[in-house]
Amino acid sequence: MAGNNRSILVVDDNDDVRRLVKKVLLMSGFQVIEAASGDEALEAVEKKVPDLILMDIRLPGQFNGLETTSRLKDDSRMQRVPVVALTASVLDRDRRQALAAGCSGFISKPIDISGLAELVEKYIQRGVMAPR
Repeated sequence: MAGNNRSILVVDDNDDVRRLVKKVLLMSGFQVIEAASGDEALEAVEKKVPDLILMDIRLPGQFNGLETTSRLKDDSRMQRVPVVALTASVLDRDRRQALAAGCSGFISKPIDISGLAELVEKYIQRGVMAPR
């Protein structure tokens, strides 16, 4: 089983996206923590440092996904935790901004669930470096 009880923090304001990602990851043996905003994500990592974070870039509220990622990466406990951007954007500028904020890579929306667990596992194994 891919997950081996590793924990994934899924940050997305869309309930349907979180539910789908959670279902796929749970079936693959991952533990899933959910957050619907940047504030919730920052609170969640205070309770448990995950093995990986899937971060929606466009979040409502005080902190969008890029700001949340930057804040997470300022925390010494979080510097080795890969943050993978979930984005529908195909613009190079958005991808550069995500990398500058501390993201290790990208998963495009709509999410291809058939390879999601394997992709998450690759990001975890490589740490903060994106899979090639």
